[in-house]
Amino acid sequence: MGTMTTTPAALLPTDHPLASGLTAEAPLLNQYRGGLDSAGRAAKPVRRPVWFMRQAGRSLPEYRKLREGTTMLDSCLQPELASEITLQPVRRHDVDAAIFFSDIVIPLRLAGVGVEIVPGVGPVLDSPVRTAADVAALPEIDESAFAPIAEAVQRTVAGLAELSAEAGRDWATPLIGFAGAPFTLAAYMVEGRPSRDHLGPRTMMKADTETWNALAGWAARASGAFMRAQVLAGASAAQLFDSWAGALGRADYLEHVAGHSTEALRHVADLGVPLVHFGTGTGQILDVMRAVVEDALPDPAAGHPVLGVDYRMNLHQVADELGTGAHGRGIPLQGNIDPALLFADWSTLEAHVRQVVEDGAAAGGHVVNLGHGVPPETDPEVLTRIVELIHSIAP
Repeated sequence: MGTMTTTPAALLPTDHPLASGLTAEAPLLNQYRGGLDSAGRAAKPVRRPVWFMRQAGRSLPEYRKLREGTTMLDSCLQPELASEITLQPVRRHDVDAAIFFSDIVIPLRLAGVGVEIVPGVGPVLDSPVRTAADVAALPEIDESAFAPIAEAVQRTVAGLAELSAEAGRDWATPLIGFAGAPFTLAAYMVEGRPSRDHLGPRTMMKADTETWNALAGWAARASGAFMRAQVLAGASAAQLFDSWAGALGRADYLEHVAGHSTEALRHVADLGVPLVHFGTGTGQILDVMRAVVEDALPDPAAGHPVLGVDYRMNLHQVADELGTGAHGRGIPLQGNIDPALLFADWSTLEAHVRQVVEDGAAAGGHVVNLGHGVPPETDPEVLTRIVELIHSIAP
């Protein structure tokens, strides 16, 4: 096995948790690197890492109390509030990562695009973006607009360091930054609101390809800049969510989407942090999604691509089908507990979690997660119990 470069690029600020070593040996990053320590040597993590997508939010009573009287997007742009919401599940569940509390349409809001999260509906734009003129009118985001994001990340990183110090650990829980992939973001922009079948963007990419590429390119720059702001402020990894990529056939994804996702990731690929790519219903394009990340990296053999796997797929099978990546080893996987089983009896859920852990052992590294987000009706005690179970299984 060749030695991988695992130290972050000099582009990270010297006080960044990875550059200072604060998060460098965290279990999450060990598995994101494929079971390597920060020096590139094979090493087992001190415990098996787990976190949950949507772990911060509606399933927590403390979140609902904190959010009273504020809209979703406004709460994302209040640094103290966004930081506290990000920290809540780490305190409660002892998960191995914090996922930054924000929303994929925040870059639109920061660019001056009229958008709001309507309760029970989702993101709704004042005006859909459907023509070449609409796209041309989109403002580019000024870097200074990300100041509240950077402040929220810095507050969160400081809070995570305090929590780890209180627990007597010599590593701090890492923060994961995130953004929406260009297809998912552009799909909201074309439809103007959530859609089940995404007819608008699917029509545009074929019938008006030039406009589609201009829009997806704008979305890639917006999401890429959003991720970069989070990483430079202190996030130790970044995840690109392509929630709706599963609505596309393989050929359409390859021709009209993959390149834009690569461009989004290139905004952070030079910073040396692990990059996670996740979508739902993406079994037919997982190999392409891996290539999307590897194509973004300055040196794929030295980077840290990770794939999130939804609940529809078996981790062992995915690991076998993907084989080795550009670095010559199995790609690390993240997932993929079925969220539906959070409502099952404990014996059923425990057996399922243990099977996920067993299947994940076939991958180059494995971070336990859900195969989608935490449903709002979830009992938080169940999540805490899952974390305790996973930590009890020797890595």
